[in-house]
Amino acid sequence: MSSSDDDSQQRFALGFLFALIALVISVVVGTVVVQRVGAKASAKPEAAAVASNAPAAPAAAEAADDTASVRVENGVVKFYFASAKADLAAGANEALADVVKGVAEGKKAVVSGFHDATGDAALNAELAKQRALAVRDALKGLGVAEDKVELKKPEETTATGSNAEARRVEVTLGAL
Repeated sequence: MSSSDDDSQQRFALGFLFALIALVISVVVGTVVVQRVGAKASAKPEAAAVASNAPAAPAAAEAADDTASVRVENGVVKFYFASAKADLAAGANEALADVVKGVAEGKKAVVSGFHDATGDAALNAELAKQRALAVRDALKGLGVAEDKVELKKPEETTATGSNAEARRVEVTLGAL
């Protein structure tokens, strides 16, 4: 009778072990599938642009990684921000060098905030303001007097696809 009980317990233990292994494999395979489906879904806007022979927008790359960045385009310094953040990207001081030089030559820095049309409009406007203030503070840190910096009211931007383009602050030079 004890031999029969031992066989029964061993069968139960082996069955339980196989079930546990099957569960672990199912979870791993499920996780991989979900990650691949998510990666394909985020790549679809770029694939659609390629399929239609349209050039991919530069902002699309920034939307994919949702990180802060800074660029200078045609004399305009553009700060892009991560979602719900007001932290400046690395390289901000270098990007602002020409603006600081222009202010020293008698111009003023005009700081314009932008935000997207999704979510609460008041919260978006406040976040755009905080981002603009962060850029103003960076200019002040580089020696620009506060009276040489003009803050423009946040503007709403309707972005196509991603809202990365809308989450920006632009700095231009203007006349005093």
